[in-house]
Amino acid sequence: MNLDAIFAALADPTRREILAMLLEDDMAVTDVAEPFEMSLAAISKHLKVLAEARLITQERRGRVIWSKLEPDAMRAATVWIAGFGMFEALDLDAFERFLSAELPDPAPLQSEA
Repeated sequence: MNLDAIFAALADPTRREILAMLLEDDMAVTDVAEPFEMSLAAISKHLKVLAEARLITQERRGRVIWSKLEPDAMRAATVWIAGFGMFEALDLDAFERFLSAELPDPAPLQSEA
């Protein structure tokens, strides 16, 4: 799976909305285009990017092209992102309290006479 293609496809809000729509069911291109204020050609380009990233598949049924979500296609991206979840956010105040409790106070500097 090509993470660059997946993240590039997901970077566009229209394509993310299309994927959300396809969660419900397979859709004809004209149905995908209906809620958007853009041409059918523009929607087709968005669908092409999603298909190239393998986030959707398209098939012709008669004269109509149908788009179908491929839910497993995002697995590689999900695994990659989840890898960062193992790092908890660092609470700097708690870290400072820990250091204060564990380390001895630095000895005051004595001036040499």
